[in-house]
Amino acid sequence: MNVNDDSLKSADPDIYDAIQGEREREQNKIVLIASENYVSRAVLEAQGSILTNKYAEGYPGKRYYGGCEYADVVESKAIERAQKLFGADHVNVQPHSGSQANMAAYMSVLKPGDTILGMDLKHGGHLSHGAKVNFSGMIYRDVSYGVDAETGYINYDLVRDLALAHRPRMIVSGASAYSRIIDFGKFYSIAKEVNAFLLADIAHISGLIAAGLHPSPFPYADFVTSSTHKTLRGPRGGMIMCKSALARAVDKCIFPGIQGGPLVHVIAAKAVAFREALTGQFRDYQRAILRNAKRLCDELTKRGYRIISGGTDNHLMLVDLGNKNINGKEAEEALDKAGITVNKNAIPYDNKPSTITSGIRLGTPAVTTRGFTEETMGDVADVIDTVLQNPGDEQNMKVQRQRVKSICERFPIY
Repeated sequence: MNVNDDSLKSADPDIYDAIQGEREREQNKIVLIASENYVSRAVLEAQGSILTNKYAEGYPGKRYYGGCEYADVVESKAIERAQKLFGADHVNVQPHSGSQANMAAYMSVLKPGDTILGMDLKHGGHLSHGAKVNFSGMIYRDVSYGVDAETGYINYDLVRDLALAHRPRMIVSGASAYSRIIDFGKFYSIAKEVNAFLLADIAHISGLIAAGLHPSPFPYADFVTSSTHKTLRGPRGGMIMCKSALARAVDKCIFPGIQGGPLVHVIAAKAVAFREALTGQFRDYQRAILRNAKRLCDELTKRGYRIISGGTDNHLMLVDLGNKNINGKEAEEALDKAGITVNKNAIPYDNKPSTITSGIRLGTPAVTTRGFTEETMGDVADVIDTVLQNPGDEQNMKVQRQRVKSICERFPIY
């Protein structure tokens, strides 16, 4: 087979059709999943580039294969830009995901059986923060903190009490469904008091931090990990940043510890996204994310929805559907029929299983990339409410689908 002769459409019509279907889905639905975004054409081009052919085990200037001169350029640029973006001492851009970045942080300083103090998954934490079904909860001893039942905020006094009682070797700050500012300084004080390492997982808020719209963990944390999509608006992947003294241990943990050859084409896309994130336009975009999230939150509150913690300081919100006679799974399915994509999500102290849940999580990074304004978010809130009040009304569903279609046509993704 001559690889130059085959386009995807002719070589594999099934996959071509699936990709076209996904393009249509993304264009014709309003995506409110907090961990999703739309990358630029430049990021798409870099990730789909010829660099996918190159094997480049090792690091720039220290590879185990020949022919890595351009891979070195790409990775060096990604590192340089990330350091400038976040003010990090050391950056490793090779992790394939945020979870693998967390694994590297743990493995660089912990031993199996050591204690991790992380946010409870059911309260807004992440699988890789110590959940029993994840490697982090299988290899290490997990102790979890959560949010206050009344306020929905992290209870830092309880975090300190748990730290003093269990003496964790690592404290994890960061969340996947927490809508308030995270006080990394308080976590630092607690970590120092019990002689623990501090890991800040900023996967969801890295774009906001890069734009100066959320306090940075870098004066405090030993390790900072992130995915490179979500608010950062790059390709799906991960990165790990750390203090200089930990750089060698981290790099050895990524390669050869838990990964082989890096995905050079993805690193190229990360480099492009980091360059975009260094611009004033990106900072304006992050401000718009916050405005849109606040407007959506306010509009839903006016319509009688309970937002966990009573509001949002970032790009997402967790909506309790307990007073709306519908569960998270039902809401996700009903909204999808109307053309709005969300994810069901457990709320703190949820009494429903994770396959059902009592809530949904909503986020504004993707719709803000499309150009949605605060006014548009008011329309979106109205569609959400109208659908969830009448999920079995097919005529109403048709009307709402048409409203969604009209909105989407005004804001093409590409």
